[in-house]
Amino acid sequence: MAEKMGESNAAPKNQVLDIHKDMLPDQNDSKFFDDDGRLKRTGTIWTASAHIITAVIGVGVLSLAWGIAQLGWVAGPIVMFVFPFISYYTSVLLAECYRTGDPISGKRNYTYMDAVRSILGGAKFKACGLIQYIFLFGVAIGFTIASSISMMAIKRSNCFHASGGKNPCHMSSTPFMVMFGIMEIVFSQIPDLDQIWWLSSVAAIMSFSYSTIGLGLGIAKVAANGTLKGSLTGISVATVGESEKIWRIFQALGDIAFAYSYSFILIEIQDTLRSPPAESKTMKKATKISVVVTTIFYMLCGCIGYAAFGDLAPGNLLTGFGFYNPYWLLDIANAAIIIHLVGAYQVYSQPFFAFMEKRAAVRYPDSWFITKEIKIPIPGFRTWNLNLLRLVWRTTFVVVTTVIAMLLPFFNDIVGILGAFGFWPLTVYFPVEMYVVQKKIPKWSTKWIFLQILSVACLLISVVAGVGSVAGVLLDLKNFRPFKTNY
Repeated sequence: MAEKMGESNAAPKNQVLDIHKDMLPDQNDSKFFDDDGRLKRTGTIWTASAHIITAVIGVGVLSLAWGIAQLGWVAGPIVMFVFPFISYYTSVLLAECYRTGDPISGKRNYTYMDAVRSILGGAKFKACGLIQYIFLFGVAIGFTIASSISMMAIKRSNCFHASGGKNPCHMSSTPFMVMFGIMEIVFSQIPDLDQIWWLSSVAAIMSFSYSTIGLGLGIAKVAANGTLKGSLTGISVATVGESEKIWRIFQALGDIAFAYSYSFILIEIQDTLRSPPAESKTMKKATKISVVVTTIFYMLCGCIGYAAFGDLAPGNLLTGFGFYNPYWLLDIANAAIIIHLVGAYQVYSQPFFAFMEKRAAVRYPDSWFITKEIKIPIPGFRTWNLNLLRLVWRTTFVVVTTVIAMLLPFFNDIVGILGAFGFWPLTVYFPVEMYVVQKKIPKWSTKWIFLQILSVACLLISVVAGVGSVAGVLLDLKNFRPFKTNY
């Protein structure tokens, strides 16, 4: 399988080089092509930062107050600081692996999996591919659930005020998930990640918007309460029981891990950066900017949210403010979440789309279904090139993720499972292993020992977070009926 997957990535690149060698004798000096024969990249530190912020400041921010409520005022802020530090550190290691060998002239790795195949190879490559794409698939499900929650919040808010508070406005999340899925089918036809920089920029702005609104409402609630709620150890055992307290702590670790995860698409983002300067140099700066910005926001939103609600902090921060005034401000915040999720869905899904389409192109190079481009003129815009494979495959992906979201609409639990599943292997293990090989770190050296301790510690965190989140899903399933009114 590894050999086939390797061919699926290598063949198209070689074909591009063969096409342009005769036409452009010196591609390094070309105004239009990079050193590998592909079209010149145009990404900058700011577009990379926008991509990262879009990926990081997402639905995870909404569950942070709940996470701190399980951990308390001591452990909560500590965990909130440790996870971004780990993500930043391992992202810096991963950025060094974009080019195999020399960081300036070495062979470019276009995707996370390309880097693993080139540097580690073999079974690790296959394992990475399986984990990464299952994770990206799961993220699409989580985003669909989160978008439906925000859509329902807007609908219920207006329903509640129209009835003067007399109608409880119960409704199902299913039609809202369908609406989000239709939007994603349309946007998924954008060919690749480099062409959605504008969508990432809009989504990043939306991230700041709803995070700021949530933060502002939290501060207002703290002021109204006249005190900081919460305790040093979090929600008490007397409230939830000893076993559930343990599961909740574990699940909180998964939620926070998910909130800071983005390493699995770092190489894809790095591949959009123009060069010179070296892509790794630009990516490290973009990573530092993004992590600092997101950490400040996350610490504020999580801590202020916990101070406002204490042990009763909701799984989705914005739902804790109810449907009361200023309900229009909450509507704006939820609309911003929806717009952000439309963009974030694409940032996470595009690598999966590209991988499957690349494999299909190599396996069936002469198939008209794969290669045929149908030109469709759009009045007022440039001609749209419709590719049948892209239309069918990406539409199927969106439909499947939407249906699964309808069957398992448990936001906090799904976020915890995703964080637990993807954090250790994608954010820690593979970046550490690739860096050790790439930089030829001597075994049993001080740095090697430190990296291995970091990896093992993060593995333990992932295991306990996964156990807690699965336990949460099992508890939720006891009273859940699929496709029925559930809010």
